[in-house]
Amino acid sequence: MDTVFIFEKIQVDCYSISILFQRMLNYIWASLILIGLLVAGLLGRFTGDNGVITAALNMSKMAVMDIALPLAGMMMFWLGVMRLMEKAGLLDFAARALSPIMRRLFPDVPREHPAMSAMIMNLAANMLGLGNNATPLGLKAMTHLQELNPHKDTASNAMVTFLAMNTAAFTLIPMTVINYLSAAGVKGAYQIIFPTILATACTTLTAIFAAKALQNLPAFRIRPTPVSVVSEDPEGIAKEPEVENRSMTSRGRLFLTVLLVLFAGGVVLELAAPSVRQSVLDATGLTQVLEAADQRAAAAKATAQAAGTEEAGTAAGLIRRLMNGASGVAIPLLLVITMGIALARGVKVYEEFVDGAKEGFAVATRIMPFLVAMLAALAIFRSSGALLLLEHVLTPILNLVSFPVELLPMALMRPLSGSGSLGILNELLARTDILEYLKYTAAIMFGSTETTFYVLAVYFGSISIRNTRHALAAGLMADFVGLTMSVVLGRLMFA
Repeated sequence: MDTVFIFEKIQVDCYSISILFQRMLNYIWASLILIGLLVAGLLGRFTGDNGVITAALNMSKMAVMDIALPLAGMMMFWLGVMRLMEKAGLLDFAARALSPIMRRLFPDVPREHPAMSAMIMNLAANMLGLGNNATPLGLKAMTHLQELNPHKDTASNAMVTFLAMNTAAFTLIPMTVINYLSAAGVKGAYQIIFPTILATACTTLTAIFAAKALQNLPAFRIRPTPVSVVSEDPEGIAKEPEVENRSMTSRGRLFLTVLLVLFAGGVVLELAAPSVRQSVLDATGLTQVLEAADQRAAAAKATAQAAGTEEAGTAAGLIRRLMNGASGVAIPLLLVITMGIALARGVKVYEEFVDGAKEGFAVATRIMPFLVAMLAALAIFRSSGALLLLEHVLTPILNLVSFPVELLPMALMRPLSGSGSLGILNELLARTDILEYLKYTAAIMFGSTETTFYVLAVYFGSISIRNTRHALAAGLMADFVGLTMSVVLGRLMFA
């Protein structure tokens, strides 16, 4: 009887943990907004050009106008190209060539299924450093994986593994970060290629191991979704669950009371004379922290120059041109081969391209709300100054473990925002008060990690996945290993 009781207790605990992890993204998202608003009240950043509301609205606009809509055009182009590659037999050839590896990584995906070819194309684009061109291929792969997914609102094992590999961002030619190093006048920018490959290899192995290991834990096992909660439409996308009215617990009331009291304090500071807030900031030592951050941000503007400051005749300039050329030739070469083989096999290339491109806009519109939700929350958190305060609080701890304090903003921002981490990279490269090896380390860190929350929002948002299971945990574990390996390799090779 005791054994049965213990077993049942373990089952209940595992189910509770599973529910907790399912809600993790909800808690993180809400925390970004609430902490951002409270800090904004303390620092006086509710309104104005640099206020959190302005930042959230601008980021929401950017999510649709500068990310989702341009992505729709890229989606149409690459889906059309993929249709031609499919008709030309190239996808089938690639799937057969890599099937021994891919079948071990994705045992639930049949070798002949279109998802296998789409995943191969996405991973190949990432390895070549093709940046945003890899995203449409990844979204197409997720659409095909959803066809094999019996639980339409829950991520399958194959989806989580594929997304974890995308967050690992394995690359052979980190051209973007090399160009920024060159633009900042850092000598030998190409020297980061080898350590970046090593770091991304470790990150990728960690992502795969984490995805495979966590999927077997009781907390992350797939549980059947009640029919009354989720129903499917003809396209296989989960519909919205019915609204559930819940009574507030005593713990919930306490939380709400504390939250409103803290927010009221921010409102008082906002309505009071500016001298009152300044006195609070001076007394807490936050004035010096903010001033130092403003000085670093001003210095970062100097890096907004064209890459390629080295002379064309130098060895470094020649190597950089060769790598730029390799990246630039990759897509035209793919198009020539695809079009040539398709024409040689009698494929109606125009009709097939248009047919494949039709679904691109629908995918882009599906990810819009997910992008707006995530990027607006990140904008509030960052513009409020909460990230800056977090850096200030963690500095003593980092000194104990010998982690370079100067790289903390990059480590915190990289999983959250691509544009934010790029701005921090430029800021570090512009500084003259840090050691040169830290600039190389920051570049390796940028090139060997990915914006995990953005990838999560876009990839799962495109197919309306709400229960992401262990995807976030696997992605963050890969990010941690990537950040750690970047510091280790930076010290070994450049310090």
